[in-house]
Amino acid sequence: MAASGTVAARHRVIVVGGGFGGLLAVRALRRAPVDITLIDRRNFHLFEPLVYQVATGALASGEIASPLRGIFKRDRNVHVLLGEVTGFDLAGRRVTVGSMPDDEGARDFEYDSLVVAGGSSYSYFGHDEWRPFAPDVKTLEGALYVRRRILAAFEAAEYEPDAERRAAWLTFVVVGGGPTGVEMAGQIGEIARDTLRRDFRSIDTRSTRILLVELGDRILQDFPPRLSERAARSLEQLGVTPLTGHRVVGIDGHSVSVTAGTGESEVVPARTVIWAAGVVASELARFLAAESGAELDRAGRISVGPDLTLPGHPEVMALGDMVRVHDANGNVVPLPGLAPVAMQQGRFAARAIRDRLRGRVPGPFRYRDKGNLATIGRRRAVADIKGLHLSGLLAWLTWLFVHLFYLNGLQNRLFVFMRWTFSFVTHGRGARLITGTPGRPEHGSAGQTPRVD
Repeated sequence: MAASGTVAARHRVIVVGGGFGGLLAVRALRRAPVDITLIDRRNFHLFEPLVYQVATGALASGEIASPLRGIFKRDRNVHVLLGEVTGFDLAGRRVTVGSMPDDEGARDFEYDSLVVAGGSSYSYFGHDEWRPFAPDVKTLEGALYVRRRILAAFEAAEYEPDAERRAAWLTFVVVGGGPTGVEMAGQIGEIARDTLRRDFRSIDTRSTRILLVELGDRILQDFPPRLSERAARSLEQLGVTPLTGHRVVGIDGHSVSVTAGTGESEVVPARTVIWAAGVVASELARFLAAESGAELDRAGRISVGPDLTLPGHPEVMALGDMVRVHDANGNVVPLPGLAPVAMQQGRFAARAIRDRLRGRVPGPFRYRDKGNLATIGRRRAVADIKGLHLSGLLAWLTWLFVHLFYLNGLQNRLFVFMRWTFSFVTHGRGARLITGTPGRPEHGSAGQTPRVD
C-alpha cells in the first residue's frame, strides 16, 4: 500500500526484441497496469515466414514489415526504443542499450520484469568464411541482397559467351532442406521456368539447374515421410534436384563442394548459393548466461525453467529460438524452431507477468502444436495439421490463408492478397528489381529481432 498522498510506481516491463515473441508479449500486456519499453535494433516487425518471397521478387519489402511505433501508436503505456542491447545487470535489474540514434553512448534502463526474445541467426557450422558467398534470408537486408544475386545471375548469363561459365551463372544451390530452403528452391524454379522464360534472348532460363542440398535422408524432416516425398516430387517438377544425404564441404565465389554419405565428392560450378541450414542463438543468450549462471547448449541456447524464467531470477523470462526449455524434472522439452512457438511463449510471458502482479504463481509453459506448413510453388504445398496430411492445391490454399491471417496489419494483408492474386493470374512478379550495391549488405547482431522459421 502506498503512503498517503503518494502514487505507487507502475510496474516496469522491458521487452527485448520486436519479432514474434516480443510483439505478442507486448500486445498481451498493453491493457495491463504496467509501463512497457520495447527495445529493438530495427524499427519494424518483420514477418519472417515470407522473407523468401521478397528475395524472389514475389513481394515488396514493405508488404511484410510494419513499423513498431505504428503498431503501438494507440497504446500510451508502450514505449518503443530503437537501439541494440549490449548487456544486462540482473542484480541491479538494468538493461544496457548502445547504438542509439543520438550517438551519445550507451544508456541503462531499469525494469521490474524483463522479457528477452532475441531469436537466432543462421549457423555456418564453424565456416564463417562461407558467409560472403552464401547469404541467408533471415533479414530484410539479406533478402534484398539475395534478390539482387538471383536476378543479376540471369543478366550475367545473357551476355556470357562461354558455355561453361554461362552454366555456372544458371546454377543455383540452396543449402538446407527445411521449410525455408524448400520454399526458396521452389520459388527459384518458378522464376526460371515461368516468370523469366520470355524475358531473355540469348539464354533459355528453363535450362537453369537448381540443387537443394540436405544433410539428412529427406527434406522437410519435421514432416511425415509421405509429405516429404510429395514435396520432393513437386520440387523435381519445378526443375529442382534434391541432394539428400549430402554435406557441403566448401564454398567460394565460383563453386560449391559437396560430399555424399558414401564419401564421393563433387565440385559444382555455381555462382549463386543461398544458405538456409541450421541456426545459432542470439548473443543475448550468452549475455544472460554470464549474468545468471544458466547453461548454454551447443547452439548457444540458454536453459530456462518450465515457466521460461532464468535460474534464480523469476523476474526474467527468455523465449523463442534462443532458449532451451526444461520441465520440472530437469528434462529438456523438445520444441520446434517455429514462429508459433515464439508467439505462444510471448503470450505466456505476458500472462505470467499479470499473474505475478495479482499474487499468483504461473504454471509451466505448454506448447499447443497447430501443425506445420510448407509451400513449394504455385498450387504446390504440404501441410501436417493435427494428423491431417494435405498436399497440392488444398494445402497451398491452407498455407495462403494461414499466412494472411497472421500477417501483421490490415493494409499489409490487403496488399499481399492483391499481389498474390495478380501473380497467380498473370504469372508475374512485380518486385523483380535489382537494387543496392554489389557488395554484401552489412548485417548486425542477430539479437533484438527474433527470427524464427
